[in-house]
Amino acid sequence: MTHSGEYIRVRDLDVSYDGITPAVSALSMDVAEGEFAAVLGPSGCGKSTLLHAISGVVQPQSGTIEIAGLPVGAGRGDDSVPIGYVFQEHRLLPWRTVAQNIAIVLRAAGVADDDVDPRIDHYLEMLHISKFRNTWPLRLSGGQRQRVSIARALAIQPAVVLMDEPFSTLDEVTARVMRQQLADLWQRSNQTIVFVTHSIREALFLAGRIFILTQGPARLFDTIEVSVPRPRRYEDPRLTELEAQIVEHVMDEWGYGANSGEEPRE
Repeated sequence: MTHSGEYIRVRDLDVSYDGITPAVSALSMDVAEGEFAAVLGPSGCGKSTLLHAISGVVQPQSGTIEIAGLPVGAGRGDDSVPIGYVFQEHRLLPWRTVAQNIAIVLRAAGVADDDVDPRIDHYLEMLHISKFRNTWPLRLSGGQRQRVSIARALAIQPAVVLMDEPFSTLDEVTARVMRQQLADLWQRSNQTIVFVTHSIREALFLAGRIFILTQGPARLFDTIEVSVPRPRRYEDPRLTELEAQIVEHVMDEWGYGANSGEEPRE
């Protein structure tokens, strides 16, 4: 799928952890409306900080972020674009049932009471977890909890979904099922997804474009177009070939050059 335009527009972004230590430096990138974009970088490079800045949770030291032409940050008002956020950890309240966890977010987003239950049912059905509607989170598996987390983010019907390594704590079989479900969900929606990961294969399987970051502080190192048509298979040899090319491409930049004495991480 070819995308154009600047739905999410990041320009000359500088973000600091503490006002002193830089996490993101002079970073510019554009994500088109309806695009599935991945942000790829080594652990600790500043990927999550970039996502926090796009969501408006963290204020940059300099630079600008706009979504649909509206500034992100303190100036976001009632006309701002709704954003859903899926974290690495599910962040479900253990003393609330699955449905109650989603209802809290829906009511905070101003969804009418009559629409709360139908939306909960719709998104739980979409993610194949309807039977856990009244279950406590601690009785769910890791994959089931993460499905609830995704349902919670989608239920507010956001235009933009930000996902911060949501499958990194899952076993590989469960993670592959979740990736396929996410790819299917995205193809049925018009949502713009920005997906942070340190896994090259995961980025290649899911995304249409990959923004590769440097070691921290994060700068944009390269942008890769993934031309493998959808639907994709995780074991597709074309993805394997692209993965090998990207590994070679980022070896020096990520600190795994010939003289480093270390093995590259995924």
